[in-house]
Amino acid sequence: MKVVVFGAGGMVGTGVLRACLLDDEVESVVAVVRRPLRTRHPKLREVMPADFADLTDVADELAGAGACFFCLGVPSAGRTEADYTRVTRDYALAAARVLLPRTEDLTFVYVSGASADSASRTMWARVKGRAEDELLALPLRTYVFRPGYIRPRDGARPRSRTSRLLYGATSWTYPVLRRLFPRHTTTTAAIGRAALAVTRRGGDGPRVLTSADINTAAAEGEKA
Repeated sequence: MKVVVFGAGGMVGTGVLRACLLDDEVESVVAVVRRPLRTRHPKLREVMPADFADLTDVADELAGAGACFFCLGVPSAGRTEADYTRVTRDYALAAARVLLPRTEDLTFVYVSGASADSASRTMWARVKGRAEDELLALPLRTYVFRPGYIRPRDGARPRSRTSRLLYGATSWTYPVLRRLFPRHTTTTAAIGRAALAVTRRGGDGPRVLTSADINTAAAEGEKA
């Protein structure tokens, strides 16, 4: 299977990319990135489009994929709704639409966030909710992941300095959070395994997955 990963240089994307490279059923991975990755692997090929909102220049590189895992994202703090929408919603829809006519049986996984809701008064939740609604309306086998607290694993780390400081300051709380709120915590490794697991389901199961659902799918993936 050929897999396309958007945002492979970010915290979640690093976990998803690692899961793909370790999976024997994944024959090749195309990472759509803004800057070169540090990871090198025989399965991995990087493409850097001129504009993430118009992927026609790299469309041929993406053709024939069995799955697309969209992990690209930016912090909402300090951004206007228009700027945040461009990355969070517009780029995701551009990815789905360029893949639609170039694949026969595609699974599209969109990594959103807990509390995403198109009717929310909170900007980031509203924008992600709108992206979810539009992606789920496309004639694709789309899954939406809504993780709560995500623990970085296996070298994954946030790209922004602010996020790195925040995760560094709160990482010690993860065992406590996992014990008190097991249904609201997950890891980058689990998200990667879960993305592959829902791809293998072939359309079965829920289309919107919470942290608990992600962890269940990840365990399913470990057994596969």
